[in-house]
Amino acid sequence: MQFYPSSGKTGSPDVAAFYDAASGSWQYVASDPASGAAVIIDPVLDFDPASASTWTASADDILAYVRDKGLAVDWVLDTHPHADHFSSAAYLAATLGAKQAIGSKVLDVQRIWSDLYADESLNGHPEYWDRLFADGDEFAVGGLGIRVMLSTGHTLASITYVIGDAVFAHDTFMVPDSGTARADFPGGSSAELWDSLQAILAMPGDTRVFVGHDYGKDGRDVACMATVEEHKAQNIHVKDGSTKEGFIETRDARDATLPLPDRMLYALQINIRGGRLPEPDEKGRAVLSVPLNRFEAKD
Repeated sequence: MQFYPSSGKTGSPDVAAFYDAASGSWQYVASDPASGAAVIIDPVLDFDPASASTWTASADDILAYVRDKGLAVDWVLDTHPHADHFSSAAYLAATLGAKQAIGSKVLDVQRIWSDLYADESLNGHPEYWDRLFADGDEFAVGGLGIRVMLSTGHTLASITYVIGDAVFAHDTFMVPDSGTARADFPGGSSAELWDSLQAILAMPGDTRVFVGHDYGKDGRDVACMATVEEHKAQNIHVKDGSTKEGFIETRDARDATLPLPDRMLYALQINIRGGRLPEPDEKGRAVLSVPLNRFEAKD
């Protein structure tokens, strides 16, 4: 776990970051230093693609931290329907008695993936969440004000949570030496990703940008945060002087070489249901589906 204390500015949260090495994912607890009110952002449900087994060790680490610090979790939040890990939002919300939320465009992702899974029962279900956020929505947790930004590009449903001087930017930015996230998933767009990145870069230079993934480039320790100022100076894809045209060319060329995440075809049917596993049948059997020949293999 990495800990980033409040800067002391009004509305600045304490941030605890938890790393899931299996998927390279960062999970966050953002809390109000004064009241202990908190939100959990992008938690992981452990999953092994080889055996198709799930467990809750990553989520339980977050629970242990929350309980040790005496935090009161109001919301469990996802930034988008993840392609590289299962969400444990439903498990954590039920365990903690918290509310669950995501961006409203998740309903469009349900529509796309219900077709890919050939399963219309996956479509049209807002009830999996207590709230579906639109661009510009605001809410409060203790003394923390939280603003929602639509941040499309990686997916069409991606949103960013802005909490004081902390931005939970999910799969938009990576840390500066790794650039930005891919934009080639269904509904993705490198042009829209550029616009989303620029909206974050327009924030004050000392804004702390917390990212969704890191893979320890060239053997360095994994990292999850850099400031807007650091991204402007160092980010290999969008530093000062970069152009939208150059970014699109670089991003699209890179994405064309990337294989699908090894959890993607399993994960989306879970994550468009808010992290809920398939219901078992009368004999206790639960089954995942995999779309056949709907995606091209990459070398």
